[in-house]
Amino acid sequence: MGLNANDTSMYDIVEPRASAMIESLRAFGYNLQTAIADLIDNSITAPARNIWLSFCWDGANSYISIRDDGHGMTEAQLIHAMRPGSQSPLEEREPDDLGRFGLGLKTASFSQCRRLTVASRSENHAVAIRRWDLDYVNQVDEWRLLRTPAEDSAQKLNDLETMPHGTIVLWECLDRIVGAAKTDDHKAQDDFLETVEVVENHLAMVFHRFLEKRNRLKLWINHHPIEPWNPFLPDAQATQILPLEPLSFNGETVRVQPYVLPHHSKIDPDTYNKAAGINGWNAQQGFYVYRNERLLVAGDWLGLGGYHKDEHCKLARIQVDLPNSMDSDWNIDIKKSRARPPALLKTDLKRIAGLTRKRATEIYRHRGKVIARQTSTDYSYLWEQKVKHGKTFYSLNRKHPMLEAALNQAEALSPTLKALLSMIEETVPVPLIVVNNSEHPYAQAQPFEGANTGDLLKVVTQVFDTLLRNGWDFKEARNCLLSMEPFQNHQDLIAVVLEQYQRQGDR
Repeated sequence: MGLNANDTSMYDIVEPRASAMIESLRAFGYNLQTAIADLIDNSITAPARNIWLSFCWDGANSYISIRDDGHGMTEAQLIHAMRPGSQSPLEEREPDDLGRFGLGLKTASFSQCRRLTVASRSENHAVAIRRWDLDYVNQVDEWRLLRTPAEDSAQKLNDLETMPHGTIVLWECLDRIVGAAKTDDHKAQDDFLETVEVVENHLAMVFHRFLEKRNRLKLWINHHPIEPWNPFLPDAQATQILPLEPLSFNGETVRVQPYVLPHHSKIDPDTYNKAAGINGWNAQQGFYVYRNERLLVAGDWLGLGGYHKDEHCKLARIQVDLPNSMDSDWNIDIKKSRARPPALLKTDLKRIAGLTRKRATEIYRHRGKVIARQTSTDYSYLWEQKVKHGKTFYSLNRKHPMLEAALNQAEALSPTLKALLSMIEETVPVPLIVVNNSEHPYAQAQPFEGANTGDLLKVVTQVFDTLLRNGWDFKEARNCLLSMEPFQNHQDLIAVVLEQYQRQGDR
């Protein structure tokens, strides 16, 4: 028999002490840049097109403000947003929502300041203002959300008066950043201004995909525009874009795109130095985990297979895209700065990491040998990995042009061929492969390894001919071949085939 929710004799109300809890909310481990990034998530969700950050030095009275031109909030919405725990992580969210716990605005702000004021204005509404003052909450020991800005702070919110909608987040009493520093403390002032560069570099990386879009978000810091930092150098001619792999998990798709960046001899010094990122080449290698295009993890091997960061693998960077429905599966934390993959995906991620590291090592040792770049994705892989009811299985990619062509050309044999394909899929020797790979991770032969060049050339020619006969034009078929696994490793043979067809066309 269940508990009677109306029987007051069954329970006590045990509310947390306001003064103790609000101080505890400061201890989630944010640094300044991750705290500000958390607030920008709210602005993007708003959705804002411009976000202005201001760092204003005045000793102990210094302040930081974040202003956006998003849709803003009504007074009721603002009160809700200022409530600690305003949203449960179990609640279903919009697919493009960047939040999760309903804590970010408060915990991120409290981690850096003792006074948080938010002013917001939605279309056709007056400006609404609310303020958390930690010293005041400690004094009264109640969750009292103040309705006015602090004395002498109202002018810091004036910009909102000229905007039809938007929000300003104001941080004052920056005890974790400037403490009790005096205005003429030049060292403290220099330290404060240096944080501006740290924050700028972090935001340029975390939000680079938003900053790169055609109708792009614009970020400003002290009236200076923030330029995106893309970790993958996609526009560099020598960047190798390896085949994209979509991994299925519980009905959702994780998209994994490996890159091998150019050897320093293949790009100019400025590009190479910029590509090193905020932590340097060695530190920036590994997986880059994105959720809704927002970067969560920047360069980490995610504890897979004992992989460590070393000099020979510094060119390896792997992009991973998650939907926000996988937050729990990937153990994403409140700060959105950590993620760990579910167990069922680790084998594939480890395999992809191993291949990318191997390729990066080859480039590092052979001064940037160029291998063909991928130009499309649907036809680049022959096998798909899927997870259903907690079980992993592998199926052939029915969109692969060679498989499509075989099924179309053998219409009379289609039932037999389909039965054969099903048998192949159902009898993949996964346990044997896993055991052999774990015991001898680098002993697995690569596709066509040791094959006779003439035989391989016949295979490449047959694939290219099949593409042309099935309606692909020359350019499309060439791009398909250049990106198709495993031919992207045999650019020299592809060049021979292309030259042969071009000569035939010239006759």
